[in-house]
Amino acid sequence: MTELLERAFSEATKLPESEQNELARRILAELESERRWEELFENSQDVLGKLVEEALTEHRAGMTKILDIDRM
Repeated sequence: MTELLERAFSEATKLPESEQNELARRILAELESERRWEELFENSQDVLGKLVEEALTEHRAGMTKILDIDRM
């Protein structure tokens, strides 16, 4: 465990039980969200690759336009 994480947990132990539980729920939810995001991203590589190829094909065929931010 890193020194910073140890310090955070040490400070958290000073909180009332209900606040400790809320902090724990938030940490666990964030970790689960990160795990799900990584899994979704990992599983989307084929789809993203196909979209890239499609976009490049359209660009090479002259079917795209330069994005002019000043005209937005």
